[in-house]
Amino acid sequence: MQFKLVPKAPESVAYLETVQAAVPLVPGTEDDCCARIMRQTDISPRDEARTWLTFLRALELATEGPSGFHRVRGRPAPTDPAEFSRLRESFSTRVYGVDRILTILEAADEPLSADAVFDRFRESIPQYEQHKHRNRLREIWGERVARILEWAVLFDLAKKGSDGYTVS
Repeated sequence: MQFKLVPKAPESVAYLETVQAAVPLVPGTEDDCCARIMRQTDISPRDEARTWLTFLRALELATEGPSGFHRVRGRPAPTDPAEFSRLRESFSTRVYGVDRILTILEAADEPLSADAVFDRFRESIPQYEQHKHRNRLREIWGERVARILEWAVLFDLAKKGSDGYTVS
């Protein structure tokens, strides 16, 4: 399963620990979890908290079971080298579009702006999403691509320079 929602990248991958700690250990509803994330972090509005909850699931830091959402216990800090590597792998394989975006960067002869990456990625957007967001495709998916690029930089999968992004 791949996840499409990607929050705005923080300054440091260590922030994942803060957001994960806001997700309860005892399963709760999505509304309860989002409210807790908003109370215990600087994340708002609720839609952004929901995006974070989904992203934590993609990174296998939170899970959804029959009783609701809860954080995964016993994970080392994101800055731990082994955990960083695991998070990076989860990001690459469980977030929709990451592999394609990294392939686009790898194939490029020069650094690419987020808009240029979006233009090359556009064909990879699922048809139903293209129809659903036809009038706002660049706005919605352009932002998603830009966020993926920023997370790729945090996970050392890409580099950002003054002239654009390259693969690491």
